[in-house]
Amino acid sequence: MIRYHRRAWIALFLILAGTFTVLGFLGREIYRQAPPLPARIVTEGGELIWTRDDILTGQEVWQSAGGQQVGSIWGHGAYQAPDWSADWLHREAVLLRETWSVEEHGVETSELPVGAVAALEARVASELRTNRFDAASDTLVVSEDRARAMRAVAAHYDGLFGGAPALSGLREDYALAEEAIPDPERREKLTAFFFWTSWASTTERPDAAVTYTNNWPHEPLVQNRPSAANVVWSIVSVVLLLAGIGALVAYEAFQRKASGPVEPPASDPLRRIAPTPSMRAVGKYCAVVVGLFVVQVLLGAVTAHYTVEGRAFFGFPLGEWLPYAVTRTWHIQTGMFWIATAFLSLGLFLAPLIGGAEPRFQKLGVNVLFGALLLVVVGSLAGEYLSISQELELGTSFWFGHQGYEYVDLGRAWQIALFGGLVLWLVLVLRGVWPALVKRTSERSLLGLFVGSAVAIGLFYGAGFFYGPRTHLSVAEYWRWWVVHLWVEGFFEVFATAATAFLFARLGLVRTESATRNVLFSTAIFLVGGIPGTLHHLYFSGTPVAVMAVGATFSALEVVPLVLLGLEAAQTLRMGRLAPWVERYRWPIRFFVGVAFWNLVGAGLFGFLINPPIALYYMQGLNTTPVHAHTALFGVYGLLSLGLLLVIMRQLKREVAWKDAALGYAFWAMNIGLGLMVALSLLPIGILQTIASVEHGTWYARSAEFLQQPLLERLRWWRIVGDTVFLSGVFMFAWFVLGLWAGWSVEREAQELEPAPAMT
Repeated sequence: MIRYHRRAWIALFLILAGTFTVLGFLGREIYRQAPPLPARIVTEGGELIWTRDDILTGQEVWQSAGGQQVGSIWGHGAYQAPDWSADWLHREAVLLRETWSVEEHGVETSELPVGAVAALEARVASELRTNRFDAASDTLVVSEDRARAMRAVAAHYDGLFGGAPALSGLREDYALAEEAIPDPERREKLTAFFFWTSWASTTERPDAAVTYTNNWPHEPLVQNRPSAANVVWSIVSVVLLLAGIGALVAYEAFQRKASGPVEPPASDPLRRIAPTPSMRAVGKYCAVVVGLFVVQVLLGAVTAHYTVEGRAFFGFPLGEWLPYAVTRTWHIQTGMFWIATAFLSLGLFLAPLIGGAEPRFQKLGVNVLFGALLLVVVGSLAGEYLSISQELELGTSFWFGHQGYEYVDLGRAWQIALFGGLVLWLVLVLRGVWPALVKRTSERSLLGLFVGSAVAIGLFYGAGFFYGPRTHLSVAEYWRWWVVHLWVEGFFEVFATAATAFLFARLGLVRTESATRNVLFSTAIFLVGGIPGTLHHLYFSGTPVAVMAVGATFSALEVVPLVLLGLEAAQTLRMGRLAPWVERYRWPIRFFVGVAFWNLVGAGLFGFLINPPIALYYMQGLNTTPVHAHTALFGVYGLLSLGLLLVIMRQLKREVAWKDAALGYAFWAMNIGLGLMVALSLLPIGILQTIASVEHGTWYARSAEFLQQPLLERLRWWRIVGDTVFLSGVFMFAWFVLGLWAGWSVEREAQELEPAPAMT
């Protein structure tokens, strides 16, 4: 078995080295082949329209106003307002077509014969797809006709963000504040940035037949259609998925035969150890987790409601004080905060338990970290509000307000402070587990994974420092997904897997050797797909075709290990019937079973729904994405965090039995509510949007014209059913946790505990 561990560790290190080499090499290609930022954009007559500085300043304006929380760029961001790249592209193409139709035929295209319209559209496509950027002079030259269309589209956006009365109804459809950007100069720069993202979406790369964004968005007017590479690599990803699942099922069948049943101990091993002062200090982290959880779901309910009433909440003009961009930013940020805090709590709680002793000043460190986390939460949320309200200068906004990128919205100063908190957390965890880590025991390999993933959590968040406010958008997106995919979806998952395996091993529900083998194996195959699979988020972000090839190939393998989780969860649930004391952990175990279900359905099924390039080409930026996001982020990481929280509270309130009827209701209401939210609203809207995207183009699937149809409005209203059920479960969970300290959720157990030895 030790030889197996050595081989597994060698394989894991080789996988890490190989996959990060691939990710790093393609990152270099993203830097090299990113769409150019012209120093000047001029007309054929030499008139200056915009400069590179205008574009980058416009990017900063976009960030300060909420960035990806107000519509989307290249498909990344919020779903209520348009994708600005696709919207600009369509408006510009239509204006060119109609201008030429009137000038040359005297009528609009609706009155022209089909052949004449086709000829005009072919001319529009040629005009917009032809690359007129001259690298030698660093200049983009546009025709006089195109320049007029660009100015007209820019005037539309100036009025939209500047409060033009004629566009008030459209702003309400977009859930956009009446005067989202009051400064005219900022609005003018914003239009330069929007134009550039659209230009990259429709201009072909030199010596290539695809645009800088691999022909995304779908736009028939300019012949933006799926490329051959898009189709080929989609087929490859499906074949690899099927092959990987088949191989894994065969391996699992062999492993099941090789391992016999486990006989759990007669009593709960963890009840023999009294919590240390630092472990008890983690209790306040649990309270903050639950509090932020409640705030997050309330913000989510308000944000969802804005999609049907624009800026009102059941008639009350709440959007005047809390606009959509603010509530959505806070909804995502508080979600990240409470889930991350739950994981950090587990590390702090387990450290003395693993090490067998309470390190000196450990409680002080836990309390200092708690204060630092509260400062980051409050400071970052306040800064985001001030930024979206346009109360901050652009430079100040990026540092103390809003970075503009989804999931890493908090200002850079708060991001640095959070990174410092993660480093402090890492130090506290390492000093706690070190005595056990240096011993040659059967747990050493499992602890090695636990520590390694803790180091990754502490340090990989720093990937978000590799871009700034004026960094090229393609490059910023590359590093952003290092944080969102690798930090959140990657190493947090490895940490949780190792931590729960350690807990189950200490409880005697699994053999240490078996747990170690399974965690090493699952970590290896997860990272094989997960690290290069980061690139599947970047198919259409101004990246080369190689990014699509590698992202599609490896991201298909991310789904493979999820197939085993259902079997693992079912086996764990059966363990609860083998010893009476395991009943104390039945609700944490059921939360872990819920994680397995949503991992397979949310991360697996709904994730792969949008993973193949051909699927994402039509679905990028549609409501199929929040289907995956909600079921994976809450269904997996949310339920996992709550389950781990219950394990901690089970030990902190170890002398009492739980009155868990409220907890049972909370579990089922949250899971059923999440399912109803998807089935009644998000998924049907996403499917209808996909049909519209295939038939008419991405712009139409995201337009107010499509989304404000009666059927789509009813589907958004129907979400209230799932949201209400879900919210009732959240409130009941909070009520139960509050009752653990207030008394209504507990009762004295009939059998008193034996005195537990305190750790030194």
